Amino acid sequence: MSDKKIENNTKVPKTRNFVHELVEKDLMEGRNDKRVHTRFPPEPNGYLHIGHAKAICIDFGTAEKFGGKCNLRFDDTNPSKEETEYVDSIKEDIKWLGFDWEDRIYFSSDFFDKLSDFAVKLIKEKKAYVDEQSAELISKQKGSPTRPGTDSPFRNRPVEESLDLFARMKAGEFENGAMVLRAKIDMTSPNMHLRDPLMYRIMHAEHHRTGNKWCIYPMYDYAHGQCDYFEGITHSLCTLEFEVHRPLYDWFANELADTEYRPRQIEFSRLNLTYTMMSKRNLLALVEEGLVSGWDDPRMPTLSGMRRRGFTAQSIKNLVEKVGVTKTKGMTDFALLEHAVREDLNKKAQRLMGVLNPLKVIVTNFPEDKVEMVSAVNNHEDESAGRREVPFTHELYIEKEDFMEDAPKKYFRLSVGREVRFKYAYFLTCTNVIKDENGEIIELHCTYDPETKGGNSPDGRKVKGTIHWVSATENVEAEVRLYDRLFNFEDPANEKDKDFREMLNPDSLKVLPKCYIEPFVTQMKVLDHFQLERMGYFNIDKDTTANKIVVNRTLSLRDNWAKKMGK
Repeated sequence: MSDKKIENNTKVPKTRNFVHELVEKDLMEGRNDKRVHTRFPPEPNGYLHIGHAKAICIDFGTAEKFGGKCNLRFDDTNPSKEETEYVDSIKEDIKWLGFDWEDRIYFSSDFFDKLSDFAVKLIKEKKAYVDEQSAELISKQKGSPTRPGTDSPFRNRPVEESLDLFARMKAGEFENGAMVLRAKIDMTSPNMHLRDPLMYRIMHAEHHRTGNKWCIYPMYDYAHGQCDYFEGITHSLCTLEFEVHRPLYDWFANELADTEYRPRQIEFSRLNLTYTMMSKRNLLALVEEGLVSGWDDPRMPTLSGMRRRGFTAQSIKNLVEKVGVTKTKGMTDFALLEHAVREDLNKKAQRLMGVLNPLKVIVTNFPEDKVEMVSAVNNHEDESAGRREVPFTHELYIEKEDFMEDAPKKYFRLSVGREVRFKYAYFLTCTNVIKDENGEIIELHCTYDPETKGGNSPDGRKVKGTIHWVSATENVEAEVRLYDRLFNFEDPANEKDKDFREMLNPDSLKVLPKCYIEPFVTQMKVLDHFQLERMGYFNIDKDTTANKIVVNRTLSLRDNWAKKMGK
């Protein structure tokens, strides 16, 4: 299907999912002046996680595809949990993903006066009232999904009395919890959200933007829909748990609107990953209890944590594309995200050689004072990336696992009397093994064939083994941090009988204090990606200083998801 155009020349792209189908239908029917205007409305009470990335891609991506606009609006209606730090981190994450709200940044607090005025309007129209009951009693009176609620004794209090009490609530005369403002809808509705929902509660707390101006704050269900209306939002795209809230969203919009314009709420399924927990409360506990190093700990499912670990913005957007936009609840295998990261990094990551578990090799027939530069490929997937020079010297390091003293016949790495290729350099043969007093191998003696420079033999002889290496004298020492999944359980949120702390993976972080990487690594900046050949994908951590390089392993090279899918 080719792209369509509607009467005002708004571009309608090829339909990709049900959200776009609904938006396209609205455009074709001329709804809301044929505009597409979405918003991403995070709460500034924590860092964004991978689940938010799907919402960001859908909110901003839908506006982009239809030539519309997307606002960033912070739902700052709960000052007791909000901080400017969270606002700044959210903006950084959205920019990192590649989206731009331009000059359209809003806060629910921008509309506090309008929301208060609208509440007064509803009171005057006998559609809202002040209730002085406790939260527990109000909850009890709401009934259950199978049992209708019962009216509050304050439901039919005189309009003037509710107006007076609401004004005094606003003026700060009452303590927290003394009373609330409720919408008067239907206490017998089968939808619990329509049973006289709360609109305002008293909260004496300093707000990060408005200070102490307010001591009443609107509830989310009341504020976010009206803010959509005030901003001219046409499509309020949100996750599936808000589907049952939609009748209330529409009720408030219908009461407020004085034109045909209405924002439309559309729900889609959340992105849930295996071995991941996305509860902000639990993530905050991990941070506050020191179980992780912070919100941007590379084991955290936060976007800042994934960025620090080396996951790319494009790989996360590719994951969202692979998962799709549906109304079906489900769980996405974490391995699919890892596959998306590997797929992206394979195309763009600089190749280097490094040794994580070093074993010294002495090349006995190579001059002790000589440094020979050998040519290495920067990226086998991208010829335009060019080549670099790597120093080859008398003393080298290889991985301990690349040597076996009594090797079986089909072992193709280094062993006594066997010849292997040192990548990009020469063929080497092990001639002697040096051990310490405990019998541990501490050094290998090898000879090299100077006729095999570049890793090829002029006489055509073949070697089956190729291993990586670094110079033992011309290298950069680094601390390498190896990360694994934070939780041992596939669906920790579903383990109701366990404390989430019991499900933490004790091996989620392993620190290797002394590893060696070829000198090219010094040309890299914090967060730059690279692949250590045969070892995995890595990046430079923010803890790096002028005196110490710290490296994170993003992922190993093994792609279990691709293997599972037969790719």
